[in-house]
Amino acid sequence: MENPALRAEFVKLIAQDQALIHKVCSMYCRDPEERKDLFQEIVLQLWRSYPTFKHESKVSTWMYRVALNTAVSSFRKESRRPHYGSLSDTDLQIPAAPDTSAEYELKIKYLYAAIDQLSQVEKAIVMLYLEDKSYDEMAEIIGITKSNVGVKLNRIKAKLEKILTPVYDEIR
Repeated sequence: MENPALRAEFVKLIAQDQALIHKVCSMYCRDPEERKDLFQEIVLQLWRSYPTFKHESKVSTWMYRVALNTAVSSFRKESRRPHYGSLSDTDLQIPAAPDTSAEYELKIKYLYAAIDQLSQVEKAIVMLYLEDKSYDEMAEIIGITKSNVGVKLNRIKAKLEKILTPVYDEIR
């Protein structure tokens, strides 16, 4: 595809919405090098599918869908290989929050560790939920029904609560 106008349009689109791709990469990869590789793979898949994007949905919805599908399929390939090492606070890339107390930081660390225990689809739903996406947008991005999004979110919340309640009770 050697259409300069299409190429310029695509580069502008990626520059505007690259934070979306970085969020997906951070959710699925802890290692900085793996995040870079996944970012490149997502951009490549977006580029390959851009000529067929019909603009029937929001650009961000299309980008999330491609990014999440790429991340999940990449994760499946990677899960067949053994991984070594542990997570550190730096790997979690927890943004600075208004409350910087040790207890708050510890709770955030455990929350991200709990999210890391979720399935790939559950992680995607949590990320979209935290991005304040509507149920309709989540359904379109992930490719499930709106009611299924609600059911999955309730189950995810219950799962996270089950994981975190004993930990948070111990911190107090």
